[in-house]
Amino acid sequence: RKSCQLLESMVSSSGCGVGYYSFCASPHFFNPPPIMRWLLRLLGLSFAAALGFLGWMGYFATQPLALQASPLDFTVKAGSTLRSASRQIEEAGVAMPAWQFTLLGRALGKAAEIKAGSYQLAEGVTPLKLLEKLTRGDVTQAEIVLLEGWTFRQMRAALDAHAHVRHDTAGLTERQIMEKLGVEGAAEGRFFPDTYLFAKGSSDLEVLKRSYRQMEKLLLTEWGRRQANLPYASPYEALIMASIVEKETGQSQDRAQIASVFINRLKKCMLLQTDPTVIYGLGERFDGNLRKRDLQADGPYNTYTRTGLPPTPIAMPGLASIQATLNPVRTDAYYFVARGDGSSQFSRTLEEHNRAVAKYQLKKGN
Repeated sequence: RKSCQLLESMVSSSGCGVGYYSFCASPHFFNPPPIMRWLLRLLGLSFAAALGFLGWMGYFATQPLALQASPLDFTVKAGSTLRSASRQIEEAGVAMPAWQFTLLGRALGKAAEIKAGSYQLAEGVTPLKLLEKLTRGDVTQAEIVLLEGWTFRQMRAALDAHAHVRHDTAGLTERQIMEKLGVEGAAEGRFFPDTYLFAKGSSDLEVLKRSYRQMEKLLLTEWGRRQANLPYASPYEALIMASIVEKETGQSQDRAQIASVFINRLKKCMLLQTDPTVIYGLGERFDGNLRKRDLQADGPYNTYTRTGLPPTPIAMPGLASIQATLNPVRTDAYYFVARGDGSSQFSRTLEEHNRAVAKYQLKKGN
């Protein structure tokens, strides 16, 4: 009752207006029972612990990591969880507790967003930046250059020798590789020569698939822009011719004329008589010297003994050779011979051609 009177006196003396409010405070209001005191302490401790955890995790997340080397490369394997990825990173030479990095990723809700691939870290990277890199899939890239005029065998050798390519085609035959790509027919000439960037650790099948699709796209585009009255029944025949033009071209300014010569001969049902097809047909038997007996030995790629085009391309043609094949300059030339400096001498008649051969080849002892 004394507490009520005290409160009434306080309210009535406050001068706050008409009337007053009176209430009686429970004696337990200022003296809570033990269970309440225990709960309040527990709540306070939990709050302090949460603040401590956030501070500790925030400090860890923003401190630069010690790296065994800088830059440091590592790979997160396909199918890795955040926990296993953390272990792989630690084992690669990043000085951080894997469990703590795992805890950071889970606390930020990123545990299911880790992407496999090859990564590179530089000095100064923090756990938070590392986590962002892993969730963005900011993988390091490698490149491979596939050159115009390469055969499929040469292209495979380049892929097999590349340190950052996963060699899924190792031991497969050409036919098996094409089946893996879902493509029918021979592999020769079906891939576009270019520089390809890819994530380190990518499959060689992925590089081949991109190269194949690029060739298909460009070939069909150029086929739609072709001149009228060309002697090709299909884009594939144009591809075969383009591969011959690629192998015969020494200097780029001669490319369209070389294509014109072969097209003129094809229209007249003349033998193409081109050495690169014979060399391709010899395969590994070719020792660098093309002999008369090689030119006389009949075979599917011997254009000295068989009219028309060979059965497949003989190399990877570049875009310039495809364009020259489908949009050649118009000439009346049927012959050409190498001058010895990379350029070619073109002739309209066999007599002119024989004189050019005598001038540029025979006098040099070729």
